[in-house]
Amino acid sequence: MELAKRNITVNSYAPGVVGTAMRGLIDGRLTAREGTPRGSALQAQVDNILAGRVSVPENVAKLVSYLAGPDSDHMTGQAVLIDCGINFS
Repeated sequence: MELAKRNITVNSYAPGVVGTAMRGLIDGRLTAREGTPRGSALQAQVDNILAGRVSVPENVAKLVSYLAGPDSDHMTGQAVLIDCGINFS
């Protein structure tokens, strides 16, 4: 609230499952721990995504670019979910 008076916006973003090398490592560790086939942990998460697919880094980058640019100058104090429909609210 203090920063808005100085034309400083503060927002956050909350990505869901993003298809990156890190996600592959997480899937590998989860499936090894659970003794399930590689890819099954990721698939279990995909099954809970309304769009039926994981995000790609570019999906998140577009939101970050918007938040960092002048088009979002009237937006502050928001947490934006960019999760392809995992958290449906």
